Amino acid sequence: MLLKNLSLINYKNFESQSFDFDVKINCFVGSNGIGKTNVLDAIYHLSLGKSYFNPIASQNINHEADFFVIDGTFQKEDREEKIVCSLKRGAKKIIKRNAKTYDRLSDHIGLLPLVMISPADSDLIVEGSETRRKFIDGVISQSDKTYLQDLIKYNKVLSQRNSLLKYFAVNQTFDATTLTVYNDQLNEYGSPIFKKRKAFMEAFVPIFKEQYAAISGGNEVVTLQYQSKLHDTDIVQLLEKNIDRDKALQYTSVGIHKDDLSFKITDYPIKKFGSQGQQKSFLIALKFAQFHFIKAQAKTSPILLLDDIFDKLDENRVGHIISLVDNENFGQIFISDTHAERTENIVKSIHQSYKIFKL
Repeated sequence: MLLKNLSLINYKNFESQSFDFDVKINCFVGSNGIGKTNVLDAIYHLSLGKSYFNPIASQNINHEADFFVIDGTFQKEDREEKIVCSLKRGAKKIIKRNAKTYDRLSDHIGLLPLVMISPADSDLIVEGSETRRKFIDGVISQSDKTYLQDLIKYNKVLSQRNSLLKYFAVNQTFDATTLTVYNDQLNEYGSPIFKKRKAFMEAFVPIFKEQYAAISGGNEVVTLQYQSKLHDTDIVQLLEKNIDRDKALQYTSVGIHKDDLSFKITDYPIKKFGSQGQQKSFLIALKFAQFHFIKAQAKTSPILLLDDIFDKLDENRVGHIISLVDNENFGQIFISDTHAERTENIVKSIHQSYKIFKL
């Protein structure tokens, strides 16, 4: 799969800009703040219906404008997919596939597989469990529509149960029957989510370890573990056991929405004991593993976006990364970098066709 061209109108710092892309490597170079990352984010937006960096959609509109339009033509196998994503201030976002508007934006997920690697990925290490859950959910959702719909339904029921717990507190009342209905629904949607997360991790961890070994030269031992209370009990029992706590807190304190991932290097949390280079290698290995997992599921090479990933890495690690992408396992790659000369030297060493866009 590849992106043939891209057109931006009023997207972030671009008033109007068009690009025609090389089938293999495309590099955006220029000083900080010029918009290199914004081009990659626009590609991400077309693929997954949202910005990688800013969840508030209206803030992606150019300050001087009332709307944005991102327009791209993808080649997938033997057919073209023309995708247009647009947003007007005060209105709902619209995504069109070949001139037909989606009824639900979630229906678009998975059509155009893509993986983004960015300095913002450090949030996976430094932020709370929600960020890491979103990572798992994002990977699985690109190849499993049922999973995504179950997740949407689970979160809706969770919100309703939380509202009920607040109502109990405010009105000093309690209704076990209604609560049981919500517990059963959380179990109905949450149990398959847990099983799929568990199966995903069993398949994903070996790929991740292989990628980390390749990037680091095999000198370090890393572990990646799925943490969930559902390993020991089911959702209904968990909810019933914690009802007094939930009533006191006025929200649902247990369930798949509290699952987490543990990142370790030589048996210690990488957040505290990993160097900058080790943390960055860990994150890049996670994303390369995501690439290979999605590729196997989708039966096509995802587009790979590399946003400023060569910064803060020593030459050895950069060399290992280049050797990983310098083969036919990868399809189309987009790179952003502040150092034009470094970028050109890197892409020349990959032995693939390329284009460099100086912004």
